[in-house]
Amino acid sequence: MVTAEQLEIRDLARSFAEGEMRPHAEAWDAARAIDDGVFAKLAELGFLGMLVPEAYGGLDFDVVTYLLVLEELAWGDAAVTLAVAIHNGPVVDVLLNHGSEAQKSLWLPRLASGEDLGAFALSEPEAGSDPAGMVTAAERRADGWVLRGTKRWVTNGARAGVVVVFARTGPDAIGAFLVEPGTPGYREGRRERTLGLRASETVSVELDDVAVGDEALLGEPGEGLHYALQALDTGRAGIAAQAVGIARSAFEHATAYALERRQFGRALADFGATQMKLAEMHRRIAGARSLTHEAGTVLQETRTGARPRTGPEGVTALAAGAKLAASEAATWVADEAIQIFGGYGYMRDYPVERLLRDAKGTEIYEGTNEMMRHVIAREVLRAARSG
Repeated sequence: MVTAEQLEIRDLARSFAEGEMRPHAEAWDAARAIDDGVFAKLAELGFLGMLVPEAYGGLDFDVVTYLLVLEELAWGDAAVTLAVAIHNGPVVDVLLNHGSEAQKSLWLPRLASGEDLGAFALSEPEAGSDPAGMVTAAERRADGWVLRGTKRWVTNGARAGVVVVFARTGPDAIGAFLVEPGTPGYREGRRERTLGLRASETVSVELDDVAVGDEALLGEPGEGLHYALQALDTGRAGIAAQAVGIARSAFEHATAYALERRQFGRALADFGATQMKLAEMHRRIAGARSLTHEAGTVLQETRTGARPRTGPEGVTALAAGAKLAASEAATWVADEAIQIFGGYGYMRDYPVERLLRDAKGTEIYEGTNEMMRHVIAREVLRAARSG
């Protein structure tokens, strides 16, 4: 049940998306760039510190409220929302759960205020779905660590004030490090040219003997992969909410067009084939949203220790399931929206082609949907074998 307070916050996010994001989405997509000012405005509303506790300057939203905001922002523009989701989700999650008090006191207020954006550097050229295969190395030195390697698909990598970098600390160990992009040896690589989310500043990162002190290490030096996988539960729930927002935008555009466009002397909305498409769109969006909110509820319970992470009812399976269902719903709904628009839907003059391009990305980042099925099956079978 969504509370009155949650509805007020959702409506604030919707109003912001309608006034500050949606009117610029086409231009941002064409220019492959987001105006810096939108992040300052998001920070003013507190939307860059949604999961940060009040003690560190954040709003301390529960997870479902956070997901409601992401859906509305994605309805306005998916590229901006991806930046917000990475910043609020896995970056804050790792810091909050595994950072020292000194690390949290330094970085969480800066992230919540928008002084710095956060980025998450896990994937590598040969280690995407299998992060355990990373080769980026962290060599222990007397006064800290030296990082060497290449990271790929780092969202916010060109804007970030702090990057959570994962690197191998031993043959069977991975650590997590807080790296400031201005550190000598940290170099932003080429900007990725993507099918959708074209305005998203996703880059490669080169780490050429990047020296950091012991204060940069998050938690234990061999637990980084564990931290990353936990953070991805939050990240996947956020991507599910983003996908629902994209789907809802495509659905609303298609509905409005079906009422306006006339063929054979009748509105498209009067034809049974169109009505069946709209009905199925609505069903898939509603189902994806419900599963996303269920994942958010369980994630919130996990944060308070009331629910385990594992098993078919645990947050890992539910977050993977939400991302799987919502991303596939978004791609399907956007594709059907193009069919309703017909030839116009294939043109860049109308928004639905961009929404289909954006939706496809949600099936890939934060773990491909093939990996989501693997994660769900693993959790189901683990419980069955132990029961």
